[in-house]
Amino acid sequence: MAEPMVRFLNVQKSYDGETLVVKNLNLDVARGEFLTMLGPSGSGKTTSLMMLAGFEPATHGEIFLNGQPINRVPPHQRGIGMVFQNYALFPHMTVAENLAFPLKVRKIGQSEIAERVQKALDMVEMPAFGNRRPAQLSGGQQQRVAVARALVFEPMLVLMDEPLGALDKNLREQMQYEIKHLHDRLGITIVYVTHDQTEALTMSDRIAVFNDGEIQQLSTPSELYERPKNAFVAQFIGENNKLTGSVETLDAAGECRVRLKSGDVVQASAIAVKRVGDQTLLSVRPERIVVNPVAGSCTNILQGRVEETIYLGDHIRMRLSVAGTDQFIVKFQNGPESGRMDAGAPVTVGWSVEDCRALELA
Repeated sequence: MAEPMVRFLNVQKSYDGETLVVKNLNLDVARGEFLTMLGPSGSGKTTSLMMLAGFEPATHGEIFLNGQPINRVPPHQRGIGMVFQNYALFPHMTVAENLAFPLKVRKIGQSEIAERVQKALDMVEMPAFGNRRPAQLSGGQQQRVAVARALVFEPMLVLMDEPLGALDKNLREQMQYEIKHLHDRLGITIVYVTHDQTEALTMSDRIAVFNDGEIQQLSTPSELYERPKNAFVAQFIGENNKLTGSVETLDAAGECRVRLKSGDVVQASAIAVKRVGDQTLLSVRPERIVVNPVAGSCTNILQGRVEETIYLGDHIRMRLSVAGTDQFIVKFQNGPESGRMDAGAPVTVGWSVEDCRALELA
């Protein structure tokens, strides 16, 4: 296998000498990969990024860049580009001067600086904005300049710390695609930090889900969403129905029968259950549930009642009372056959064994 661009080897971080905010992190980032560190506040994702950037020292372990240890290399000598949430542009400089700054620090000649600055502006589709100051730009334009500044000195690696956090929803979504397309076009390696699951799923080649200083799962977006390995990932990534019960049977084919607290019995894929009698959390995605299924089409069939129906344009969202919870969510595409079910109406729901994952309780 090719040597990874980045390697965290048994890395730990403590600020007070007692509590570890990053616990024994082992993570490889491949050359040209877009890897996202995703997790709630305090999960250790930003601290891990700051250690890679050189702004925080590791308490234990070693970080490697292109096979070379960098723990004792100062940030400005690591050859890493950085994009922050607040853009960190110099307000007294023009856009062109902001882009030229990292090149001047590296003592690159004036003619090459001018050429690289214009190339960077073209890259982010702002060729005529060189003479403007940051205050004369929109939030999206400032964000593009920050990305251009991180790329202008042609770094091996670019780190992005919540770079879209200050943008409104529409611009945020637009910039997600722009950064992803830039990554695909240039082939650069990006390590990206966010707490926004949709952002991570949209942009990443792989996602490392952090919680309590540890990686809970490291997978592709589709693997992470479709096959979460534990209750935390299932609940953190996307909307998810959670049903708890005890394991009654466990077979060699990897399936189990679970008796819910409501008394209903459900067949599930035994992802993280070890023995009969264990308590388990069943995870079922709202869009995997069939409303009023055709007889024989679903392994699991439960009866319920409609609590509310919400029209969301392209899809319908229903909240049901099923198996002892009135927070059971179903989503389905809006179409000619969708119909609308009023509150209080009886409803039958079904789903397959493959779409129901039996996990350890968090």
